[in-house]
Amino acid sequence: MKKIKQLSIYIVLAAALAAGCKKLDRFPETSFSDADFWNTETDLINAANRLYQQLDARWIDNRADDAVNQGGPDQVSTGNRSVPNQSGDWSDRYDEIFTANNILEKSGRAKVTDAIRNRYNAEARFFRAYAYYQLVTRYGDVPLVLKTLDIKSPELQMGRTPREEVVTTIYSDLDFAGQWLPKRADLPAAQYGRVTKSTAWALKARMALYEGTRGKFHNMNNNWQNHLQLAVEAAQKVMGEGHTLFANYGNLFLEPGEGPANTENILVKIYGVSNTNLLLGHNNSRDLENGRMAPTRNLLRQYLYSDGLPAWTTENAPSATRSPLFVAEGAEPSYNTVLDNRDPRVAFTFFRNGDQAYQGPWVPKTSLGSRTAFAPKKGFSKIDQTINGAGTLDRILIRYAEVLLIYAEAKYELNGSISDADLNLTVNALRTRAGFAAKLTNAFVAANNLSMRDEIRRERTVELALEGFRYDDLIRWKTAETVMPKEILGAKFVAAEWVGTNANSLNLNADGVLVVEPASTRRFRADRDYLYPVPFNEITLSGGNVVQNPNWQ
Repeated sequence: MKKIKQLSIYIVLAAALAAGCKKLDRFPETSFSDADFWNTETDLINAANRLYQQLDARWIDNRADDAVNQGGPDQVSTGNRSVPNQSGDWSDRYDEIFTANNILEKSGRAKVTDAIRNRYNAEARFFRAYAYYQLVTRYGDVPLVLKTLDIKSPELQMGRTPREEVVTTIYSDLDFAGQWLPKRADLPAAQYGRVTKSTAWALKARMALYEGTRGKFHNMNNNWQNHLQLAVEAAQKVMGEGHTLFANYGNLFLEPGEGPANTENILVKIYGVSNTNLLLGHNNSRDLENGRMAPTRNLLRQYLYSDGLPAWTTENAPSATRSPLFVAEGAEPSYNTVLDNRDPRVAFTFFRNGDQAYQGPWVPKTSLGSRTAFAPKKGFSKIDQTINGAGTLDRILIRYAEVLLIYAEAKYELNGSISDADLNLTVNALRTRAGFAAKLTNAFVAANNLSMRDEIRRERTVELALEGFRYDDLIRWKTAETVMPKEILGAKFVAAEWVGTNANSLNLNADGVLVVEPASTRRFRADRDYLYPVPFNEITLSGGNVVQNPNWQ
């Protein structure tokens, strides 16, 4: 039998009812005809465990301007993708939705208290909301399926549900989850990794910020103010749950940051032996070593200098004060110059020339490991690097820092201003954790002709760098049409440092900076690319009731 995750929404909902594949026997919750299941709390736990196993870890993301793959240009990033026949971005999410709906329908059989039943129903509704969040942010309107279907169900050919109705359902699911899930402080250490009230509220804050800002900047007429208010309120709930920022920014993404003692973690995919899987591994550290997500100069330009000032002006702040620490790119004397005197998070995100990196000291090159000649440090584990395909470093999917950034952005976009007190709670708390002495205040912004909106967005970009947020942020801000077509740049070529590299083999601009992808090879169609194309197979299986997104053919 074909793996469930490879099937479309329409096939999976029918075929899963007859699942008898031995591959799934180890997960009794997927043996839907098993009359001996759905009786005890243990059965509910095992059923819910499937939701954690299906959770998409999102290790590698090269869709925006912040990172590139060693294998070549990303089709989303360059604007050169076409409509796929099938896509896991669609079908895998409906696989997860089916699992959640199945739990919600069958949990009533279990001989448990309502409180226990509602706890695991809350887990199911959280993951259903998470799947729909991913669908609606990519595709817009999508079929809203809230029950399991059989092969005769007319809903197999349902059309697309308006996004507002889908988002309302996401909020409802997360409100239920927030009511019935345990508090973070009450979760036993042995259950670390299971979702809590904080997880539900944090996802609601993320969804509401996305929908509020997308509505505002895309003129969606969706009462975007209400969404932003929900984002503020949900973030405040999380902020009242006793979460703290992990002391060391770099170690947050490494082995010292794992486990229940780190209260910054809100949703984590656990690898290795855990309470939700027998053994699950990954290859992320080797992928980083092999250049599958090499950071770009485009990302590096976002980082402030140590005085809190930028290197570059922006459209919103054309007269911004440029830091006197800035060295013009053509005058950079060494590879490390652009990394010097910066926000300390640069040192936790980029390897410097000479740093002990993957197989020894990092040496700038493009032949192996990085198309940009910059090397990603964030999340690289020497321990995991030694184990091919069996890395066990956990993947953080939601953390407290993001919640603080959601609060700051939602407050600003809702009111057109933000107080210094709120900046201290959010942006400046993150800077303090990173050892960045420069603080963001209204007076500093005014004195240096900065844009508060830009500075809040900048903080989000650098704090969450290489964690999979950049593309979705550009989409909701409606800045993708200006950012994405720009050239992708790498390191400055300095012959004495680039051992074994011939300058004639590189595409360098007039400043001697590596041009990784020229602007002529990149595009973003504003009339099309703000939504993903619906896979052809989903349109066909719906009998044409699921229609394609605008201008995708």
